[in-house]
Order: sequence, then structure tokens, then C-alpha cells
Amino acid sequence: MNKKNAVAVRDLQFGMYVAELDRPWTETPFAFQGFWLRTEQQLVALRKFCRHVYVDAARSETRAMASAPAARPPASDRDFEMHGKAGYAPQTDLAREIQAAAGLYSQTVSALERLCQPLAQGSAALDGSEVQLRVNALAESIIRNPDALLLASKLREMKAPAHARALQVSVYMMVFGRFLQREPEDIRLLGLLGLLQDVGNVRLPAALLLKHGQHLTRDETETMKKHVELSAHILGITSGVPSSVARLALLHHERQDGKGYPRGLRGFQIGLHGSMAAICDGYEALLAPPPYGEGKSPADAVNVLVKERGTAFHGPLLEQFTRCMGAFPVGSAVELTSGEFGIVVGEHVTQRLKPKVLVLLDRAHKLVHSRKVVDLANEPDMRIRRTLEQGQLAFDPRRLF
Repeated sequence: MNKKNAVAVRDLQFGMYVAELDRPWTETPFAFQGFWLRTEQQLVALRKFCRHVYVDAARSETRAMASAPAARPPASDRDFEMHGKAGYAPQTDLAREIQAAAGLYSQTVSALERLCQPLAQGSAALDGSEVQLRVNALAESIIRNPDALLLASKLREMKAPAHARALQVSVYMMVFGRFLQREPEDIRLLGLLGLLQDVGNVRLPAALLLKHGQHLTRDETETMKKHVELSAHILGITSGVPSSVARLALLHHERQDGKGYPRGLRGFQIGLHGSMAAICDGYEALLAPPPYGEGKSPADAVNVLVKERGTAFHGPLLEQFTRCMGAFPVGSAVELTSGEFGIVVGEHVTQRLKPKVLVLLDRAHKLVHSRKVVDLANEPDMRIRRTLEQGQLAFDPRRLF
């Protein structure tokens, strides 16, 4: 396989063979996919449409490659600022916030079901104003205490599992945004994006959506992919939400190596919001119970994502996401080395492997009626033996405190 080097447009030399661009060829005036750089007109066009290109060293003239500066890596890791400067205050008490968060969660799932029903029946657009109000309330709760909605979302309203999945992605994106200290306005945008980027699924056959994780035919796969552009179309004519949401909804299935869809974007073209959406959507797809996901434990889901660091997912952002969620995210069902089972209800920033666990079952698998919280940071002889898959330890987060 010929080696392709990323070269900034300003560093191009005549005689180089331009094998790939940093964007789809169809978005440029070039008639051929791959060409030798020979003319000033070609160079002007590249400067207008591209920031860097991929040069095939083997097909380039030796003199051109010798005079070029060292190839720069793809810009995906460098071309947007991950962290904001919001500086959020310490979290409010989890026991106090969980009741409000659980109520917001259930109300939002019900509202989504009601708001999306007209779309499934042929209506063109959503009531964007109500969706925005719902997301604003969720964002305020997350800013006060992100752990509360992470825990509340374990309700997983089974009467509307597809909408619960969209809401889960929304929660992850807002929690991640808070962790990155993004401004409240940006957290609300992330929440809207996570909630609505798959709304086009309502226009697909229900039977097809239930085949998630199963072998799809080529035609079925192409039909599934249409949900992205269907979502963008719906959001593009929906009033009451920022105009940028429709454009951003096209990005969560794009991949850093250019092998995603619908446009085959790569690296910095996907941007901060699209890269965050890809990670959060991928994480939720691994966690969600079948048929909408794979039902993996949080630890297993993170391991799957990390294997695709830098290829499918933005490397530095993925590192921040794993730090945000922790080794054992709030809401994780775990077994302790004591033989007890419980739910992670808090973390220590400096001791990610030593969270706080609310014990629900004793070592005889009997329900614990007293509120017993084990802080593993203070228990040197106890640790988490394993995390459980989604749904293995049923609980109602509204009754934990």
C-alpha cells in the first residue's frame, strides 16, 4: 500500500501527487480523484477549498518530496478547542437533585413520544420550542449536579425505548460538555443535538429499527443510513431550535479516518460537536439493551471505544470522555469483593477505581433495607469485582435516597 502523507496546502510543491483531500471530492471543482500538482490554477483551487491534502509519496516526483517540509499529522487532534472556561460551582447534593432529575427524565421521554408521533404520521416538523424548553431544564439540572441525571436515566422507560435512547445520548453529551467546562449555551446545544440527531428514525420502517445488531442486507444498511439526512431535513424546517442543529445532526456517524457517513468527512471537518456526538452515540449504542443496543457494561463499552481511538473517534476527546465517565460511571451496577451488589452513586476525581457504592443486595442476595453507602476510597481491603450488564440489577433511582 502506498504511503500517504498529510501535507498542509501552504507546503505543497509542484510534482506532488494529491491522492486525497480533507473533504469529499464532490465539494471541490476537481474532476478527477487524484492528480499531479502541475499548475498554479490547481494550487489556487486547493488553497480555496482545503486546509491540507494527502500526498502519495510513491507517485510524487522525488524532487518535490525532498523539498517539502516534514508532513504534518491530520488536523483532527488540533483544530478545535475542547475546553471552555465556564468554571462551574461545586455540585449540589445528589439526594436533593435526584428527585427533580428523575421527574424531568420521565416527563421528557413522554414529551418526546408525543412530539414525534405527528412526524411518524407524516407531519413535516417538530414543535421545536417545547423541545428547547425540555432541554433547558435538563441542562440546568446537569449544571447543578451531573450525577443526578446519569442516575435518573437508569429508569430506561421501556414504554418508549427509542426515545429513552435519544435522551440518554443527550444526557451524556451535556454531562460531557459540563466536564469540559463548556458554556451553558453550548451545553444546551449539545443536549438538543443528542436528543434530535436521530429523529429521522421515525420515518424508517419500525421492523428495520428493531434489527439493530443483527445482520442487515446491503439495501437495509443503506436504508438505515438515510436516517441521518432525514433528521437534518426535519430539523432544517423545525422552528424554535438553533439553525446549527440541522447541520450538526449530519455528523454523528462520521469517523476520524473518513470511513463514516453520509459525507465521508475526516478529522477536523467533523469538529467538536460532531466528534462529541460520535463518541456519546457510540457509547450509548454499546450500553443500550437489545434490540436498540448491545447491552454491554460501561467498562466493556469504554474498552470497545478505546480500540478505535484515532480511527473512528477523536483521540484526545475520547480520553476526556473516559475521564468524565470514570472507570465506573454513576449508575453502574457492580459486584464488590465482599459479595455485595450495588449502584455507583459517586466518584473521586483522583481515585477513579474507588467510587462510592450504594449497596442494594447483601452477599446472600437479599435486599438491603438500610441505606448503606460504601466509600471504597476508605476501604483498602475492598474493591469492585466486576460491573454488571445493563438491566442485571433492577432499581428505581427515585427510591435510592
